[in-house]
Amino acid sequence: MTHAWHDVTPGEQLPREFTSVVEIPMGSSVKYELDKETGLLRLDRILYSAVYYPANYGFVPQTLAEDDDPLDVLVLCQEAVAPLTLVDARAIGLMTMVDSGKKDHKILAVAVHDPEYNCFNEASELPPHRLNMLRRFFQDYKMLEGKQVDVDEIQPAAAALTIIEQSLAAYSSQRRRGFQNYSSH
Repeated sequence: MTHAWHDVTPGEQLPREFTSVVEIPMGSSVKYELDKETGLLRLDRILYSAVYYPANYGFVPQTLAEDDDPLDVLVLCQEAVAPLTLVDARAIGLMTMVDSGKKDHKILAVAVHDPEYNCFNEASELPPHRLNMLRRFFQDYKMLEGKQVDVDEIQPAAAALTIIEQSLAAYSSQRRRGFQNYSSH
């Protein structure tokens, strides 16, 4: 069986363009999480607030972020994409939040094959309201759980490329040592 984190190739045009694995479709209030042992999705929770994911949410395969998970990505496109779908994406920005004291980077990306979004190369080209919605979702979605999340201003694509490269390198380094300590979420 293919493991979505370890066996999917992250792409040929890294770091600017990459393959993303969708975990949560746009419009969902269901929080799925990669089960690191099996590579399948596990129901983590139903969001406590009356909010929904403002973009397709997933990760870049073969990356390891500072929070010890695969690097998160928000893929903007016209449609909700089914979980475990591979989407060719292009980085247009970076949103960093602090969650439980750890930096949690989110790559902002567009679906390469979506004609409504594939013309964007920088998050700043998007309507300001769209960027406000993305930030606001992450500020609010854990509030009723009694958790506070701080979300920084959205940074340009160049910042995202640096984080992607660091996460690819961290994954390669950890893979050489083995992923025994990464088997559960």
